[in-house]
Amino acid sequence: MMLEKNGRQKALIEFVKLEIGDKVGVSEMSSLATRIVREHYDPIIGKEQNDYMIAMFQSEEAISRQLKEGYQYYFVRALGCNIGFLAFYPRGNAMYLSKLYLLKEERGKGYSRLMVGFVIGKAKDASLPTLELNVNKNNGSIRVYEKLGFKVARSEKNDIGNGYFMDDYVYALDTKDWQP
Repeated sequence: MMLEKNGRQKALIEFVKLEIGDKVGVSEMSSLATRIVREHYDPIIGKEQNDYMIAMFQSEEAISRQLKEGYQYYFVRALGCNIGFLAFYPRGNAMYLSKLYLLKEERGKGYSRLMVGFVIGKAKDASLPTLELNVNKNNGSIRVYEKLGFKVARSEKNDIGNGYFMDDYVYALDTKDWQP
C-alpha cells in the first residue's frame, strides 16, 4: 500500500503490457474490456450499438489486429488484480488515447490520474507534445477528463457502419501542462 498525503491508503498500480501473439492475454483483455464497456456504455448508447462496437473494437480479433497496427495495450493492475486497461498509439503529432477504462468499483480512487500520467510519459518518450482522446458527448467521464486538464479541441460525428455513429468530443492535453 501507498500512503497519500491525506492519510488514506491507496493500492499501488502497475501497467502490464500486452504483447503481440499473447493469445491468453488478448483473451483476458477482451473479457475485461467487454465487462467494463458493456456496464458503462449500454446505458449511454444502448445494448445493440454497444454490442456492435465491442465486436468491432474489443473482440479478440480486433485487439490482435490493433496490436499489429501499433496500438499499445496495458492491463492496469492493483495488488496483482486487473482493475482496468489502457490502449494508445501515435497519431500525427499526438499520442491518441484510444481506451482508458476502470472497473466500476475502482473509479473515484485517483487511478485515472495515474493512468493518464503513464500515457503522458509514453507520449513524451515518443516526443509527442499532445495527448488526444474521443469521448461520447453523453459520457459522464467528461468531468474526469476536464478535471485532469483536458480541453475540448473539436466535435466529431463518425460513421462506424451498420447505421451507427459515434457522436464525440475530441479532447486534447498539452503534455507540458500536465500536473501529476
